[in-house]
Amino acid sequence: MRTVAALDIGGTKLSAALVDSEGQILVQRKAPVTRDGPDALARQIVELLAGCGAIKAHITACGVIVPGIYFAESGNVWAPNLWGHEQVPFLEKLENALHMPVRVDSDRAGYVLGEQWMGAARGMKDIVFLAVGTGIGAGIVSGGHLLRGASDIAGAVGWSALNPQYRDIYSEVGCWEAEASGPALARRASAESAEQVIRAAREGDAAACEAIAETAHYLGMGVANLVSLLNPEIVVLGGGLMQAHDLFLEPIRSAVKQWAQPVSAQQVRIELTQLGESAGLLGAARLAFTFKELEASATGQ
Repeated sequence: MRTVAALDIGGTKLSAALVDSEGQILVQRKAPVTRDGPDALARQIVELLAGCGAIKAHITACGVIVPGIYFAESGNVWAPNLWGHEQVPFLEKLENALHMPVRVDSDRAGYVLGEQWMGAARGMKDIVFLAVGTGIGAGIVSGGHLLRGASDIAGAVGWSALNPQYRDIYSEVGCWEAEASGPALARRASAESAEQVIRAAREGDAAACEAIAETAHYLGMGVANLVSLLNPEIVVLGGGLMQAHDLFLEPIRSAVKQWAQPVSAQQVRIELTQLGESAGLLGAARLAFTFKELEASATGQ
C-alpha cells in the first residue's frame, strides 16, 4: 500500500497529512499559514510534513491545493490572499524544497476530487462541488475529467450574473458571491458576521430569517443554473456557510426544482459534503496518486 503527502493551503491555515491508497488519513498536522511569501511558505510546508513523519514514511509524491488559480502549463500560482497578485512559480519551488514529484491544483479542484474519490460523489463522473463560505467557487468534473477551462479558471462561479440590477460590489467579487456568500449574508442583515445572523435566525429573529431566505434563494438560483448547464449527477455543497445546512439545504433543493431544466432537476442529487474539511486533503492526495507509478495502487489495479 502506497502513502503520499497531501497539503491543503488555505487563506488562514495550512493542513498537511499522510494519506494511504485507501483514502485513510494516517496523520495530520495544522498550522496558521505564513504570509511571508512563497519561499517562507515552502519552508513551512517542509517543516509541517517533517512533523507528520514524511521522511520516515518514505513518501514519494505530494499533492497540494492552493486558494487561487493554478496555471497548469507554467506551474505558476496566483494566490492574492497569500502573496499578492503576482504569479509565482510555486510548483518549482515546492519540488526543489521537497525533493519529490509534486502535483498542484486549485482548492476547488481538490474538493471535487476528494468527494469523487472518498465522499458523496464516490465513483461518479459528472460532479459539481460548490464551496460557499467567504467566497463561492466550484470544482467541476464532467465526463470523468476535471474541467479546467482555457486559462485554468473554470469554476469561478461566484461571478455568475443573477441580478439584472448591477451593483458596484459585483465588479469586486462577482454577483453570485456578493449576494450569497457568508459576507453577503452578514451585509444583508447589517451584522458583523454570518454566524451572528444564523444564531439570530435560529432564535426566531424576523430580520435574520428574511436575510437567510433571500440568501438561500440566490444560492438556489445559482445551483439551478449549474444543474441546467452541466447536467451533473450530483451537486455537493460544502464550505463554511453550509455548516448551517438546516437553514439552507431544503430551500436550495426547492429552488433547483423551480428554476433548473426540469429533466436535469429531476435526476440530480443535491447533497452535503461527506468529508467536511478533509475533502481538500483527500483531493490533494488524489492528485499525488495520479503519478502513473502510484495510480494503480489507489485504484486497485
